[in-house]
Amino acid sequence: MRYIKGNIDFWLEGPCAVSLGKFDGLHRGHQLLLSRIGQRQAAGMTSVIFTFDFGGAKGLMLSQERRRMLESQGVDVLLECPFVPELSHMEPEAFVRKILKERLQAAYLAVGTDFHFGYQRRGDYHLLQQMAGECGYTVEVVEKAQYGGRDISSTFIREELEKGNIEQVNALLGYPYNVTGEVVHGRAVGRTLGTPTINLVPEERKLLPPNGVYATRTLVDGEWYEGITNIGSKPTVGGGPIRGVETYLFGVDKDLYGKEVTVFFHSFERPERRFGSLEELKGQLRQDADWGQQWFRENASCQSGEFILK
Repeated sequence: MRYIKGNIDFWLEGPCAVSLGKFDGLHRGHQLLLSRIGQRQAAGMTSVIFTFDFGGAKGLMLSQERRRMLESQGVDVLLECPFVPELSHMEPEAFVRKILKERLQAAYLAVGTDFHFGYQRRGDYHLLQQMAGECGYTVEVVEKAQYGGRDISSTFIREELEKGNIEQVNALLGYPYNVTGEVVHGRAVGRTLGTPTINLVPEERKLLPPNGVYATRTLVDGEWYEGITNIGSKPTVGGGPIRGVETYLFGVDKDLYGKEVTVFFHSFERPERRFGSLEELKGQLRQDADWGQQWFRENASCQSGEFILK
């Protein structure tokens, strides 16, 4: 996949099938757009995802996670355009002519019903349809996917994530919410308690579920491992203000320091809390592990992350 980032002087060779939007999370609604440009790709067009790079804004998905996911789906070009005044102040009609027609060589556009663009978000799919004849492309307006009678959106998913409704989050995404990071050294408290763990410190921009214990699957070097994960600051052992992701992999005791791993969240068990002693914590960890193993026995067919990896 060709990846263009931090550059507004881009030019593609057409014909291109383009979808535009924020694509935070690449949820089920976004996946409808991907399927549309994928169909045109199969007919010979270059598939293009165009999004703006808003810098340090927090989100469901980091840019590198989105890049990996789109590459796994066979997208030809991912263009993360910096949101600079030259483009943010561009009138919608100019955006269509200069960006979509001249630079992206768009022959087909797939957009959602809520898509807006150009200065003060004045442009919408109606304008794209009006200018289709002049600029030589076709437009498909894709209706929003729904869940429980509500449009699926990144905002909807963020609300559910903040509440800790991880199963709902996964249903809206179409795959399990996940966090990727490098395994770093912790205090090795888990090892002394008989539950050796791996520790990640996610980037600040990555939104995390609420503090607590979750049933998770972890991907390490192409292998899947079931386990439980605690998100939080480990108050019982004097943790600091930084929220970490600490995972106990069932039956695994390997040196994974320095490796990049991805933790997929499936179900919430309990909130994080302070225990009166390490012995009390040790007993709770055994209960957590028993709960996690039972959860996976009862949910053996749950999705691990196939959309991301296929």
